[in-house]
Amino acid sequence: MATGRWRAGLALLAVALGLGGPRAEQMEEHLKREHSLSKPYQGVGSASAGLWELQGNAMVMAQYIRLTPDVQSKWGAVWNRVPCYLRDWEMQVHFKIHGQGKKNLNGDGFAIWYTKDRMQQGPVFGSKDNFLGLGVFVDTYPNEEKQQERVFPYISAMVNNGSLTYDHDRDGRPTELGGCTAMVRNLNHDTFLVIRYVKRRLTVLIDIDGKQEWRDCIDVPGVRLPRGYYFGTSSVTGDLSDNHDIISLKLYQLTVERTPEEERQDKEVYLPVVDNLKLPGMEAPLEPMSGLALFLIVFFSLVAIVFAIVIGVIVYNKWQEQSRKHFY
Repeated sequence: MATGRWRAGLALLAVALGLGGPRAEQMEEHLKREHSLSKPYQGVGSASAGLWELQGNAMVMAQYIRLTPDVQSKWGAVWNRVPCYLRDWEMQVHFKIHGQGKKNLNGDGFAIWYTKDRMQQGPVFGSKDNFLGLGVFVDTYPNEEKQQERVFPYISAMVNNGSLTYDHDRDGRPTELGGCTAMVRNLNHDTFLVIRYVKRRLTVLIDIDGKQEWRDCIDVPGVRLPRGYYFGTSSVTGDLSDNHDIISLKLYQLTVERTPEEERQDKEVYLPVVDNLKLPGMEAPLEPMSGLALFLIVFFSLVAIVFAIVIGVIVYNKWQEQSRKHFY
């Protein structure tokens, strides 16, 4: 049932991304176990073994990994020890949020990360601010009191090159790429979230209604993420609390056909950036110069310096010659 459900989900995702037709048939998926987390969670949290590392109040249980209990002022995280170098990938998150708090009297939610740094505690759902990479946030509590148009829980995404600060008081709105309302608390059925990164396009879909159907949440083209970052998930509670449970994280490598033009444009990047996104500090970084370009710049600079020195010597000699004539 799980396999059939997942392949049906893949088909729907392909349609949602406009990959239908013959090219969709050439997309293949491969589960990457070194980046995946599922029962029985063997080796998770071990100091010397295992692919995943626990942090804070996170605990391994028989059926799930609890990032935080339904207790105030707790935080927890679990991070993959292996950096990911895949070009196209899809992360399926099976999670559960539940607790005793009533609506809008619970918090704070959890985040899924793909970042350069790992295992760093901070104020953004238990992890560091000014991060490098991608954060997808399942926010269950509205901090901004004046906002009326947004219903919580709310899922949003943020790409950061290290210069942006997550605005906790405004629920991250100034820097979010997009989002959607997702009523995910205290449900009796499974809840899923999928993060897909294909051809520099970031897509987030959710299956939270118990119908085994994916629903669009976020779709942003032109997202450029470096390779070699780490996957992780973290959560925090404050004055309000919830149980934040991760049942599984499954990463799939996606093999997608590219045209020669797409291959040419798909250059490696060294800082996260979003094309045409006008946010403070999010301008596209300059590409490093090639060896030939650097050589030519140095060569012509030296030629210009030598030329200037020669002209200077000639002018100085003529000035001295005229001075001697004037003296005599």
